[in-house]
Amino acid sequence: MNGLTLALGIGAAVVLVAVLAVRLSVRLGLPSLLVYLGIGVAIGEAGLGIRFDNPELTQALGLAALVLILTEGGLTTRWPDVKSSLGIGVALSTVAVAVSVGVTAACLHFILGLDWKVAALWGAVLASTDAAAVFSVLRGLGVNKRVVGSLEIESGLNDAPSYIAVVLLSTSVTIDWVSPLLVVYELVAGAVIGLGLGWLGALALRRVALPATGLYPLATVAVCVAAFSTGQLAHASGLLATYVAGLVLGNSRLPHRGDTVSFAEGLGWLSQIGLFVLLGLFASPSRLLDAIVPGLVAGAVLLLLARPLSVFLAAQPFRVPWREQVFLSWAGLRGAVPIVLAMIPLSEDMPGARQLVDAVFVLVIVLTLVQGSTLPLVARVLGLTKGAQSTQVEVDAAPLDELGAELLQVKIPKGSQLHGIYLTELRLPPGATVSLVTRGGEAFTPEATTRLQTNDQILVVTTQQARSATERRIRAVDRAGRYARWRGEHGD
Repeated sequence: MNGLTLALGIGAAVVLVAVLAVRLSVRLGLPSLLVYLGIGVAIGEAGLGIRFDNPELTQALGLAALVLILTEGGLTTRWPDVKSSLGIGVALSTVAVAVSVGVTAACLHFILGLDWKVAALWGAVLASTDAAAVFSVLRGLGVNKRVVGSLEIESGLNDAPSYIAVVLLSTSVTIDWVSPLLVVYELVAGAVIGLGLGWLGALALRRVALPATGLYPLATVAVCVAAFSTGQLAHASGLLATYVAGLVLGNSRLPHRGDTVSFAEGLGWLSQIGLFVLLGLFASPSRLLDAIVPGLVAGAVLLLLARPLSVFLAAQPFRVPWREQVFLSWAGLRGAVPIVLAMIPLSEDMPGARQLVDAVFVLVIVLTLVQGSTLPLVARVLGLTKGAQSTQVEVDAAPLDELGAELLQVKIPKGSQLHGIYLTELRLPPGATVSLVTRGGEAFTPEATTRLQTNDQILVVTTQQARSATERRIRAVDRAGRYARWRGEHGD
């Protein structure tokens, strides 16, 4: 019992320090992962003396954390914001990954003298960008939506091909002409499984009236985790299935969507904190000294050659301006994913795997400092910052089962065309009405002459039959204003 008490106390202290550190990292413009890694190192063998050296357990816990991080990424990704970037995002997560692996492997083979298979393993481990690292820096920069959407899609999808490549290169499986077909199957099957379970999960959650609001977030996350397990059992990509299932669920008309997203974000933060602290705990500062040179060499190859070339080749079919290509290249931050992937060959006792883990650890720290601290400057120099960007209106729904009705909660974001609209101009379909407006902390019953403002929160009561049409009308006015129908905007 004393051991459990101590463990819980240390865990609570670590989480509280990590949460407070987020504010500091945002002010400095750096991903908070550096702080979390530092906490892990501080309580490890070089600090408080806690010794942890179990690569199998680190890999398993790291993979579990990645599943929850991808779940949160899928649930919080807004399809209207990223659909125009789907093509370039998919290209970055597939073509760019293959190019990056090849270029990195060739350079490290000739520079560091690594065996071709080992060099390819290094390239596969380093090919995946990290969503948590990317968006903790991008948040608030005001970069245009196509660039941010491309990075969001890439970071959500490129874990899967990198993971498959690392597994193939870490085992004794012979790599031949069948291997590329196997990779294609795993990716396609993973996407199909994610789409299927995401659609079925959304359908079930809309039709089943659960007895407590808090059960909806639990069920939603459980569907995404089930997608991972189903994908892995089907010898497909469980990571891709997880992200796609989250993307489908996050963009469906889920009851209590706001609560679900908040719960998923909390799980995502907890997973990031636990994962990075665990990786910092696993690292040994005494070994990192020998890994500085190979880590810096690999980082230079990745940053100055492999990443820019892979972005250039992936972006050619989409006519991406050179300024955006430069930013996409510089914004490819590495975080926990490469370190977790490096644990796979270590758990397989592959020769040179320990050096790979240490080198990747050094590389992640250096690239995070170099790229993370300079991304705002790079965005300004390239002329990609355009101030605050308008955001998609959020419509949260709560079922009123006994009345056969739905309660929609809408917050009007900055840049929304709903600002300045008179209530009569909203023209909701029959069966829907605005029942309450909250403004500046005060609530009032609106009248026909009430004019909506930015940051207003409105409650709309609608029949279940009119719910879809009501949501579409609100989104249409949010995007195109009072003349949305004349402009061909229907809120789909």
